[in-house]
Amino acid sequence: MASLPSVSWSEQTTPVQRKGNIRQSVCRWCYQSTPLDKLCAYAARIGLKGVDLLNPKEWEVPTRYGLICSMGYAGGGEIGSALNRTENHAKLEEAFRKNIPLAAKAGVPNVITFSGNRAGMSDEEGAKNTIAGLNRLKKIGEDHGVNICIELLNSKVDHKDYMCDHTAWGVRVVQAVNSPRVKLLYDIYHMQIMEGDLLRTIQKNIDWIGHFHTGGVPGRHELDGTQEVQWDAVMRGITATKYRGYVAHEFVPSRDPLTSLRQAADLCDV
Repeated sequence: MASLPSVSWSEQTTPVQRKGNIRQSVCRWCYQSTPLDKLCAYAARIGLKGVDLLNPKEWEVPTRYGLICSMGYAGGGEIGSALNRTENHAKLEEAFRKNIPLAAKAGVPNVITFSGNRAGMSDEEGAKNTIAGLNRLKKIGEDHGVNICIELLNSKVDHKDYMCDHTAWGVRVVQAVNSPRVKLLYDIYHMQIMEGDLLRTIQKNIDWIGHFHTGGVPGRHELDGTQEVQWDAVMRGITATKYRGYVAHEFVPSRDPLTSLRQAADLCDV
C-alpha cells in the first residue's frame, strides 16, 4: 500500500453528493492564490452551492459552474466606517440603489454591510444611527428580494473597536428595522471569540440571521481537531432551526487549501 501513489482531495474528480441540510459556500478572499474559475469548479465538484464575497463584476463567474455568489459586495461600506455614521448613509444608499438591482438580476441573495467602529461613539448612539441607515436602505432590498446583511465581528482580536461585536446589539438593530430583507451575518468564528454559547444564541435568534461564516478558533484556520468549536454539532443545531440560507467557509487554510476546504465541507455535511 505504501508504494501506491496518493491522490489528494484537491485532485479528486468524482462529484460529491451532499445531504443538503446545510447549503455550504466558500469565501473568495481566503483563496486568493487560486484563480476564481478554478475555485468555483472545485467548489461545485465537492458539493458546495456558492462563493461568498465577490464584487459585482465577478458575480456571474460562479454561475458557469452551477453555483451562485451567495454573498456579494455591493458598496456596503468598510468595516471601520459604515452605518453607525450618518454622514455615510447617502453614499451607502447610492451604492445599494445601483448594485442591489444587479444582485437580484445575477441571483445574488445577500449583500454585506457593516456597523463601523465606535471611535468614541456610544453603542446607544451607534445603534440609533445604524437603525436609521438600515431603514433608509431596507426598501431597496425588499423591492428586489435581496437580503442586506450586517456582519457581526469580534473586537477582541481582529477588528478592534468594531461596534457590531455582540449578537444582542445586532439583534436589537435588526429587530428595530423589522424588515424581512435586513438580517445579521452571524460569523461563528467572531462570535465564539466574543461570547461563545453558540447553539443557544443561534437558535434563539435564527429569525434575524440571514447568513453564516465559519472559521477555526483560535487562529481562523481549518475546522479540525486543533480548534475549540465542535463544528458538526453547530451545524446540527443550525439544521434543527430549518434554516435554509448559506453557511460559507471563511477560514485561512494552513495546509493544502483545496484539501482543507473539502475536509470542512465533509465535516459540516450533517
